[in-house]
Parts: sequence; structure tokens; C-alpha cells
Amino acid sequence: MAKASLLILKVLLTILFSVWVSLWLLQPTRTWEKKWREAEEKAMKTVFNYNGLSFAVYTFPFLALAMVGFIYLELKLRTNRMRPESKLISALSNPIVVNRYLGILTGTEILLVFLFVTFLFWTFYAHISNDFKKMMPTKSLKLSMWQYKVLKVATRCGLLAEACLALLLLPILRGMAIFRILGVQFEVSVRYHIWLGTTMITFATLHGAGTFFTWGIKHHIQDEMWNWQPTGRIYLAGEIALAAGLAIWITSLPHIRRKHFEIFYYTHHLYVIFFTFFLFHAGDRHFYMVFPGIFLFVLDKFLRVIQSRPKTCILSARVFPCRAIELTLPKDPKLTYTPASIIFVKIPRISELQWHSFSITSSSSVDHHTMSVIIKSEGWWTNALYNLVSAKPDREADQRKCLPIAVEGPYGSASADFLSYDSLLLVAGGIGITPFLSILQEIASARSNGRRIHPKRVLLIYAVKKTQDVSLLNPVLAQLLNVEQNYLKLKVFVTREFGNQTVGEVLNEVSQIKTIDFDTSTSKYAAYGAENLLWMAAIVGLCSIIFLVLLICFNWSTHFYGEMPSGRVMKVPSSATDLFLSCSFVIAIICSSLLAIVLRRKRVGKELLSFSGIPIETTKPTGIGIDNTLVEHEIHFGGRPDFREVFCKFSNETEGSSVGVFVCGPESMKESVALTCKLSSRAFRVDSQKRKLSVSFHSLNFTL
Repeated sequence: MAKASLLILKVLLTILFSVWVSLWLLQPTRTWEKKWREAEEKAMKTVFNYNGLSFAVYTFPFLALAMVGFIYLELKLRTNRMRPESKLISALSNPIVVNRYLGILTGTEILLVFLFVTFLFWTFYAHISNDFKKMMPTKSLKLSMWQYKVLKVATRCGLLAEACLALLLLPILRGMAIFRILGVQFEVSVRYHIWLGTTMITFATLHGAGTFFTWGIKHHIQDEMWNWQPTGRIYLAGEIALAAGLAIWITSLPHIRRKHFEIFYYTHHLYVIFFTFFLFHAGDRHFYMVFPGIFLFVLDKFLRVIQSRPKTCILSARVFPCRAIELTLPKDPKLTYTPASIIFVKIPRISELQWHSFSITSSSSVDHHTMSVIIKSEGWWTNALYNLVSAKPDREADQRKCLPIAVEGPYGSASADFLSYDSLLLVAGGIGITPFLSILQEIASARSNGRRIHPKRVLLIYAVKKTQDVSLLNPVLAQLLNVEQNYLKLKVFVTREFGNQTVGEVLNEVSQIKTIDFDTSTSKYAAYGAENLLWMAAIVGLCSIIFLVLLICFNWSTHFYGEMPSGRVMKVPSSATDLFLSCSFVIAIICSSLLAIVLRRKRVGKELLSFSGIPIETTKPTGIGIDNTLVEHEIHFGGRPDFREVFCKFSNETEGSSVGVFVCGPESMKESVALTCKLSSRAFRVDSQKRKLSVSFHSLNFTL
């Protein structure tokens, strides 16, 4: 029954997605333009008017896609269907292009980029060919033919920016992540958001520059640029939106984002100004084309704010020698998550506004009441947290006062079911080890419970700058010390130090990990995670219905009160229509958020968690017997790993035919591993058995 339901939902998802894509492909054609005018004329005579028609045709199909997607994901989680990737999917997920400037591009990404570029070319060609056939220059500017063509090209660049804007917000949805349906991890989808944003701002700049150029030729800049027209395009609104978009894009450049995160973070909130004035500039008819992404983004934002309340408290912290800390947080025992998931945390004592993402290092299969994250001091916020935690306590016994913390998530991150592979090769650099700690714990739990025998072999390659960074392996030290396990092997590479110590000796040196307990008497709440996916689908549906009802009320009121004694209908200013659309959307979001607040309070009230009696397990190596039990593991000093040599040796030792390669670390490390996987036809061949291994490459991120 469950299998049939999943199949039906898949078919429905395919149909809805095809309908939405078809609308974008047909919209530039003259046939669609003619049919759409006829449909609008018929809708104008009903209570739906053209607003309701535009919402039903351009916006609702994608919202329905999101709702069906939530139901599909919930059913898939309940059935716990875990299957290995097909050969086609595995081949498409492997790197095809490895370049210093382009980064790592998989077959799937290249295919999607090609299709999107083709769509943009088709949209531009269809519009511009129709424009050049009409050849009707505006009388107000008295343009020559070439000037008219420049103006039309600039106008159509604005439509290309609109197409990018329709997809811009979808990759960065967290709780309502559409990309989860495709199995794309959140960190990777952020890269798509950057690509779309850069493309959008490029076309928007060409749109604005071409328009200003035309105005400048005819000396109409002063007349046009400050004009707020009662109907049609509002030029001043477009200029404000472009200025806000450029400010967001400039402060998002890698140099500014990494060196001045606060500037990037706060400037990014100008998206409110950008979308508001985009609505006034493009008009409500065009706004419905990009409305699905905005609709889901704002609703997702409100639900995440509700989810992060009430705040919880940090149970304990462990201070590592490498200026890293491990925070242990209470969670609802019913809250489960996939390994390598991420959470967003906010510590009000440091900043009331900033949220930062971290990989969860614990497994919900092992730790039922707590979850942990490891944070290394590398910036202003993380340094402030480290100083706050490691400061000398006010009271005895290393007891700190309650440290409130707000939590969003967890959000699933693993791009594939690692338990389905015959062998796993994990490559980590520095703090990039954090996603793999939960994966290793999940594997150990699965093997100890007899749930799965895969993977049969795991090789962890860990590259660090200094030996003190090896202390981050502490959460999985129990597995390394277990002499009965023979599936996990460790190879450590210390790149900036020289020595001849063993892994055990290094761990003995860096095993001084200090544990700090926090007072939790002032808080009784735990992390409960996001709402049920079925409830998420219901909230999206409710918000859509309320918004449509408000549109109908507006259409009815304007038709009733706008009718003049002569029988004509008074023309409503376009800005008034846009303003009412915004107000309707805000009211719909507020009503949906009130429902979410009721659900959250009901859930938290029923499952109120007391922190007393929560078992907190911490691994504290004593350094006794480590030398003898870690002889199977290797450590190398003074150089980086030769991935081709390591991979070839690993391929000869593997059992089975499928290898999952997961890498998390600096971009240069990812590129080296990806280049090796690209040459997998030669690097992964078992000559003695005459068989070729199937390699699947997956890149994880520890920072966004």
C-alpha cells in the first residue's frame, strides 16, 4: 500500500512540475499571449478577476507541488525506504568538471545549467523576435530604429532577471526545502542560490543600464528616473530595487562574506526592500510569476522563528586543545535526524540577530536525549562563544550559569544513504571532520544492532595542520579503541608538523579535554525540531486559501465601489493594487503563523522535558592502552595525502562493488578528491578480480 502511494505521489509531483515548467515555456509565445488575454477578459467578469486567475495559473501549481512534496517526504520517512543509488544517478552525481574557478561540477549540475541556459535563450529569443516584428517605437521618446532595439533588448533582459528571481529563493528554503524532494543537501543548494543571484543581478543591471542609456540619448533621464506613474511600470521603484539588489550582491562576494560576515549578514536583509519595490516596478501581473518562491520563503521564515522558541539551555561544553568546543544540547527523544544534518543556532548573549549553521556530531540513534555540535574559533562570533564558555567560572566545580540558546533545525544534509554502499571512503580536513562524526556513530549503531552489514569497510582520511587538531576525533574514539571492530581504519596526515609518533601517542598528548557543566534550572525546554511535514503541507494550503479569499474580496470591493454612474469602472492605480496584494499576503502569513503557534504550544506543552535525569555520555580518553589498540591506524607527518595512491590501495582492499566517497574540507582538498574520482575508471580497478568498482562522489560543507 505504501509503495503504491509513493508511486502515485511521484506521478502527481511529475505532473505538477511539468505544468509549472510548461507555463514558463509557453508564456513568451504569441499564442499564449492571445489565449491569456481572452482568459483575462472572461475572468474580469467574475469575482476572481485577473488577480485570482494569475494566482491560480502561475502561483498555485508550484504551491501544490510543495504540498504534495511534503506528503511524499513524510510517507517516505515512515516507510523508511532506503535503496542504493542506481548506476545512472551515481554516474550523474560524479564530478565531470574540476576547475579552480568553476569548482566541482557534477553531471547533474551541468545538465541542469544547460537546460536553464537553453530556457533563458528561448525566452529571450521568443520575446525579442516578436518585438522586432512589430517595430512600434514609443512616440514619447521619438526613438530611431536602433535605439528602439536597444530599449527592447534592455526590457527583455529584465524578463530574464525575473526568470532567475522565480528560482532564487527555492534553494535556501530550510524547513520547506523543495530541493529535499530531489535529495539535494541544503549546503549544496546554497551554491545554486549564489549562481542564480549572480545571473539575476547581471540581467537586472543590463536592464537598468540599457534603459538609462536610451533615456540619456534623448535627454529624458531627469524626466523618467524620478517618475512614479499611476499605472504601468514605476521607474523609481525599479531603480530602488536594483540599488538594493546590487548592495546585497556586492556584500555577498567571498572576500566580504568571509572577512566581514556582519556586513554580509545585515545587508542581506535588504531583500525586504528589493521584493517590495520589485512588485511596484514590475506590477502584480509579473509578480505572480515569481510569487511561489517568495510565498514559501516568507512562510518558511515565520515558521522558523516560531520553531526557535522557546529557547533552551546548553547542558555542557567540552573544550578541546585546538580552540574548539563541543556543545551538548537537550532534545526531544522523538526528534530524529539523518547523520551529517545541520542546525542553526543563535546565542542571545553574543548576538540577538545572528544565526550560524553547524553540523551535528552526534547520532539520534545513539543519543536519544541530547545532540552535540563542535564549533572551532575562527571568527568574531565563534571566538566570542569560545571565550564565553572557557572563561573562569563564577562558582565552584566548573559550573556556569544558564546559557540560553535558540535552535533551528535539524535539516537533513546527507546527499545519499551511506549505509547502502559496500565501502565508504571519508576524507576530512580540519573542522570538516564534524559531519563524519555522526556518520561513524550511526554506522557503529547499525552494526551493533545488527540492522545492516553495510558498509563492510570504512576508511577515514583526516588531514590537519597541527597534531592538536587530532583531538576532534574524541567523539568516535570509542570505535577506534574497540579492538573487535575491523571495518574502520584511520589515516591521519599532519601537514605542518614533523614527527614519528603513533596515532595513540598523539591522542595521548591531546587528550586533555575539559568538560564544563551549565546550570539549567531556569529552562525546561528542549529542541523539538520542525513541525510534522503533513502539518507543513496543511499550513501552505491554508495560507494559499486565505490569500485567494482576500483577493476575491478586493476584486469584489473595487468592482462594486469603483463603478461610476455612467456605467464605466474607475481605474484603480497600479500601486494601490500592489499594496493590497502585499497586505493580503501579510494577513495570510499572520493567520497561518497563528495556527503554527498553536500547534507549537500544544506540542511543547504535552512533551515538556525536565533536564534532571538526562543521561549525558561523554568520552574521556585516559591514555592507557591506546598505543597497543591503535596500531592498525596510521599517521603521517609533513605532507598532504596522495589521494590517488590512497584510493588505489583502498580499492584493492574493499569488499563489494560500490564505494561512496564523501569529502568535507577546504575547496582545494575537494577538488583533489573530485579529480581522483573523475579518473575512477583507472584509479578504482581491482586487477586481481578483474572487476571495476562503482564510485559515487559526494561533497559536504561545514560552512555556508
